[in-house]
Amino acid sequence: MDIRDAVTRLSPEEKRELVKRLLREKTAQTESDAGGGAGAIPKAHYRLDLHPLAVSGLRAAEAFAFEDPYFRIHEGVASDTTRISGRDYINFSNYNYLGLSGHPTVVAAVTEAVSRYGSSVSASRMVGGERPLHRDLERALAELHGVEDALVMVSGYGTNVTAIAHLFGPKDLILHDALIHNSVIMGAVLSGARRMPFRHNDWQAVDDHLRKHRRDYERVLIVVEGIYSMDGDYPDLPAFVEIRNRHKVFLMVDEAHSVGVMGRRGHGIREHFGLSGDDADIWMGTLSKALASCGGYIAGSSMLTHMMKYSAPGFVFSVGQSPADAGAALAAIGVMRAEPDRVERLQQRGRLFLKLARERGLPTGLSQGYSVVPLIVGDTPRCVKLTEALFRRGIHVQPILHPAVDERSVRLRFFLTCSHTEAQLRQAVAIIDEEWRALRDA
Repeated sequence: MDIRDAVTRLSPEEKRELVKRLLREKTAQTESDAGGGAGAIPKAHYRLDLHPLAVSGLRAAEAFAFEDPYFRIHEGVASDTTRISGRDYINFSNYNYLGLSGHPTVVAAVTEAVSRYGSSVSASRMVGGERPLHRDLERALAELHGVEDALVMVSGYGTNVTAIAHLFGPKDLILHDALIHNSVIMGAVLSGARRMPFRHNDWQAVDDHLRKHRRDYERVLIVVEGIYSMDGDYPDLPAFVEIRNRHKVFLMVDEAHSVGVMGRRGHGIREHFGLSGDDADIWMGTLSKALASCGGYIAGSSMLTHMMKYSAPGFVFSVGQSPADAGAALAAIGVMRAEPDRVERLQQRGRLFLKLARERGLPTGLSQGYSVVPLIVGDTPRCVKLTEALFRRGIHVQPILHPAVDERSVRLRFFLTCSHTEAQLRQAVAIIDEEWRALRDA
């Protein structure tokens, strides 16, 4: 029996005592290290097991009593249901929004791509990794956004970091929604530009600031999301477009969670509002949600992609996207076009789930009933307990805890897909309501 097996056999009380003892030992060790003379270097400064992140991890384990809801092993395709340890669950923990991961057409495209081009392009695209699939996918993405060109990268997170950090600098200003994704924040930090968050969806605050301070900076970038991944709502994009045009600034829209979800054909928030592709300067998206693949992209003018392709470190010094991922995303776009009912069904399921939840008085925050609906719990221990209670009853959903959100906004986050049935949603909401009330009244 290894250590992990031994730990899993402990009772919750025994696990908590073990964590407390380990924390006491680490604290005592750190204090004794510091007393080794004026020139002594504390062991916490050169040992990973004494790193603050390691200690905070133990404290998280104490909060969970080692009943960690994360990193569970799933035994099949991420869809409306999932199998964990031989048991089936209604699954709300994945963003296979259009049910295209595992779709026969997508699987066949992956098989063909790997057979023809191998498992890797084995180089950066600049050096020797370009394949026809890359350009075919980029043309399809450009058409989807109504722009001249697109550029695909191997990471959605890395796409935001690379694009923002590369295109803007110390003389510039980056204004972003207070609830923007961490990748945008990291890109802004690395750019060296002044970074200013504005209150969620408050375009008036952006307008006021630019009216007073636009001339204090060379370039100004406004960044918003199509659908906010923690809250499930979206911005008044036409208002931001008007601000962009009037104040002569750049506008970037992160469509990671809105492509395949919003608009009649799933073309995103641009289609939802009937906007033109050139109403924003940078359309960003990921391939890992509705498009059943992995990676990220930017779309816009041919000059934008040219600058990124020849000089952005995150692209130039990175291997090209794998043939399997490019083939999957390209095929997914094709299926989305051929089967628009998937988008319509996803939107119907999202509205139904939100309606059922609100009818029972469940706190769903700002959600607009597309693909993301939160249940605001507001307390970490209660949120974890609710996660465990739902898991016992056959519902898999993940808690979103601090620092991902403020402690007062700790929540469960439900992802909806077109594969969910109405019966599944009605059953799930009834169980959620029962467990929510039991926890609240305890």
